[in-house]
Amino acid sequence: MAWSVLRIAMAVAIIAATIETYRGSAVFWAEQGFADLVTLNVNFFAYFTIESNLAAAAVLMIGAVFAFAGRPSDPKWFAVLRGSVVTYMAITGIVYNLLLRGLPVTGGGDSSPWTNEVMHVIAPIFLVLDWLLAPGRIELAWRWVWVIISFPIVWVTFTLVRGPLVFDQVRQVETWYPYPFLNPARQDDWYLGVMFWVLVIAAAFTVVAILVVWVSHLGAPRSEPREPAVRSSREQEPQT
Repeated sequence: MAWSVLRIAMAVAIIAATIETYRGSAVFWAEQGFADLVTLNVNFFAYFTIESNLAAAAVLMIGAVFAFAGRPSDPKWFAVLRGSVVTYMAITGIVYNLLLRGLPVTGGGDSSPWTNEVMHVIAPIFLVLDWLLAPGRIELAWRWVWVIISFPIVWVTFTLVRGPLVFDQVRQVETWYPYPFLNPARQDDWYLGVMFWVLVIAAAFTVVAILVVWVSHLGAPRSEPREPAVRSSREQEPQT
């Protein structure tokens, strides 16, 4: 029950940080008189940070409801979703603090400094601790690693395809990319530089996803029965 209360509190903090960040961007858009607000809103919600944090808030709320309802363990679909969100939030925290700290990472304008800390530091740490310590976690099969990393693959593909097609009203340039390491114009080797960072971050996602699934095997009930690796000699003998 204590974890349920903590989950709700963290979810509320994430939602509040997201709203405050959006408010700062919307005020900036209005002050600048930008005409294409649809594109600006799509851009805002196309940030991986925003998407992963909103998913984290939803997962925390659902997990709190399950705990309040007295469920002893997570259903498999929720365990996979929860493990996915833990992976995304961990990478969000790592990438921001290694590559993006001090840079604007949303739709322009000013927002309170606490919002970045909530979305890029506090929430990722909480999600990792929740996966490690909170009750309800079940064992995930190793094949779910591919499911976990599928969303980042789709997201980066969408971002790289959409980037050259969108005019960046904030910076007044002909392309829009949410992060500088995905922008060919910000790399010395253009798309080769982008591919380098994509591969590095893809490897990081894979490693973190493997760790998340591995942790799920530590003292958690199984989500599905395991098949025996080798049959006994009696079972292998033909019946007469």
